[in-house]
Amino acid sequence: MPGEPDADLESNGLAARIREIRDRVRARYPSGAANGTRLPDLMPILHARDVAQAKVASIGSVNPRPPGWLNGAIQGVKRVVSRALDWHVREQVEFNRGMLAALDAILEALNENDRALAALAEANQQLVDVRTHWAEWRPAWEQRLAASENEALRAIAELKGAFDFRATEISERIQRRLWADLEKVREDYERLIHTELRLIRQRAALPAAPDGPGPPPVAWPPAPEMDMIHFTGRFRGTEDYVRDRQRFYLPYFQGCRDVLDLGCGRGEFLEVMREAGVPARGVELSGELAAICRANGLAAEQADLFSYLPSLPDDSLEGVFSGHVIEHLPPERLPGLIRTVASKLRPGGVLAIETPNPECLAIFATHFYLDPTHLRPVPAELLNFYVEEAGFGRIEVHRLTPALDGAPSLGSLPEDFRAAFFGALDYALIARKL
Repeated sequence: MPGEPDADLESNGLAARIREIRDRVRARYPSGAANGTRLPDLMPILHARDVAQAKVASIGSVNPRPPGWLNGAIQGVKRVVSRALDWHVREQVEFNRGMLAALDAILEALNENDRALAALAEANQQLVDVRTHWAEWRPAWEQRLAASENEALRAIAELKGAFDFRATEISERIQRRLWADLEKVREDYERLIHTELRLIRQRAALPAAPDGPGPPPVAWPPAPEMDMIHFTGRFRGTEDYVRDRQRFYLPYFQGCRDVLDLGCGRGEFLEVMREAGVPARGVELSGELAAICRANGLAAEQADLFSYLPSLPDDSLEGVFSGHVIEHLPPERLPGLIRTVASKLRPGGVLAIETPNPECLAIFATHFYLDPTHLRPVPAELLNFYVEEAGFGRIEVHRLTPALDGAPSLGSLPEDFRAAFFGALDYALIARKL
């Protein structure tokens, strides 16, 4: 038993030595398949070479025979004959040895070829491994790439949206500021012009006469003996119709805190203001119409506007509206009325006047002379002049109520002629106090 560990060590060392020799032989003489590449089997050629080498080595030798005098004699004769034939077979022997040397060279070349093929197969296997790894890795890489592209595009889209929003906001802010500045410049310019013109007129005027009694009261023509409420409902239109038309003025008075309606009539404009939450009151010469307004919960007084307006404090109103009133006034009193309105409005206060449009010839054939209290129509250019002289600016003139709607036969006229002489039945002038 004491010798068994040494025997195991010797057997293990011998097995390792045999494996080492086998690996070197296999490396020098590869065979079989190298990573899928089929190599030629050279072992049959090696065995044939070994047999040929044995045959070549036996040339010139005498085969052994059993001992004895006869066999000894025969062997002696064979040796003599072999020596005698040595000169004859020498070239054949050299040729055989040359052929074996050539065969060894061919075998070595084939071995080198096998080793090269094995190395190439190993390299090819590495390429196959790389290709396999790439085929396995590429889908995940493409998925990550697509996800990254989506994230990048989403981020770019968000940045673009934020930029567009910011650019739009800045552009709108710049536009609002620009328009506000332009409006302020326009208002200052118009105020300057008005002030300069007033100073020029004052300097050129003669010395004023001593103070005396104010302008005489208006001599209103006697009212016709008829039912004015029935007349208004028939020829001016229903309250709903008038109220819908007067909603046109709501944007101009939105936000005002004290609006006065001169000649409020049945109170349609006051109702529009009440619906919008704008404080408004009216003054009306007709006691019956003022009573109708009060019955509807509207603030209205019966008074003559030429005496009512001067009683108000200066700069106390933020808006004044007058719908179809100035055509009832004596023409010589209209400029003074507008100047009085200007004195009662605060700076920036709104003045809106609606009246029949004398540019439209159709009003003289139908609407204007239907009302016996109408005195004289006021052209838009003349009213614009009065308003400018009184210190108003930012003046707008809007044509209202196309005549074609009430008289379709006007459609047969040329369009430019119809627009010039049969356009709008009414117009509205809107201005702000400078």
